[in-house]
Amino acid sequence: MSRALRRWIRRLALGALGVMAAVAIAAPFIAPYAATEQFADRQFAPPTRIHIRDASGFRGPFIYRQVLEDRLLRQYREDRSTTIPLEFFRAGHLVSVPAGEGPLLLFGADALGHDIFSRVVRGARLSLGVTLAGVVGALLVGTLVGGLAGAIGGRLDEAVMLVADFVLVLPGAYLVLVLRSALPDVLSTGETFVLIAAFFALAAWPHVARGVRAIVAAERTREYALAARAAGAGPWRLLGHFLPATRGFLSVEVVLLVPALLVAEATVSFLGLGFVDPQPSWGTLLPDAGSVSALREAPWILAPAAAIFLVALLLQIGVRPAPRPVEH
Repeated sequence: MSRALRRWIRRLALGALGVMAAVAIAAPFIAPYAATEQFADRQFAPPTRIHIRDASGFRGPFIYRQVLEDRLLRQYREDRSTTIPLEFFRAGHLVSVPAGEGPLLLFGADALGHDIFSRVVRGARLSLGVTLAGVVGALLVGTLVGGLAGAIGGRLDEAVMLVADFVLVLPGAYLVLVLRSALPDVLSTGETFVLIAAFFALAAWPHVARGVRAIVAAERTREYALAARAAGAGPWRLLGHFLPATRGFLSVEVVLLVPALLVAEATVSFLGLGFVDPQPSWGTLLPDAGSVSALREAPWILAPAAAIFLVALLLQIGVRPAPRPVEH
């Protein structure tokens, strides 16, 4: 693959990540329904098909009303006697259907008749937000602690690495679960957000600190560092010169930490220790996918898992540094 093609692919991946972030920020505008809105007789309804043409020719985007034929087997069919036009930028939403028509279920419905698309879009706010907060916290703490340990060395280096090793031997997911379970079960959404982000940062900073410490310790032996130290530069000034060398490592850590913390948030919420309804996150949407029969009848309920996979894939393509060509 040529360098130019690889660069364009990375740009497309970064653009797609930007779109996902924008969708999460504008969730109330993008999602056609509230997270708690339910539709009668739409349990596990399939995704609504969007049509462009009907028997009479071009009509623009529209849908047909779904009719429940068999409640026991959950079989639906399209009533093609009436078309329902899609409305754009109406009633405070990007796309919707006229009042009393529809519903518009772009990703289908769950076991309670909720619109999965609306819940996935609104859940992106909490899942991506708490993940990014945890990653930023881990990067800040790990870079500062590891950088100082590598720049100063000595007993500080030994003490920091001892603490980091102790945290690393503890399974990260279990550490977060134990810390969360020790707190009250009923917390507000804001309190849950802050606590989970703090737990994520606490569990992930040693990975960052060890890598940064190794890079800074290697940079400390270079000629420019020795010259700066001889000129009287202190640890903080030296650290400012050392940290640019860690950019490649930190970008790889972002690629690794974001999927890991997304899965961790899904695990915590799946077990009922994270976010709870009526505030959806991708983790709170996954329990419906825990049934094999539900997956067989309604595979669209895996949309939250697909969103997590897509974020991880785009990060792998767009953020991870490209390998440097070998010099001969």
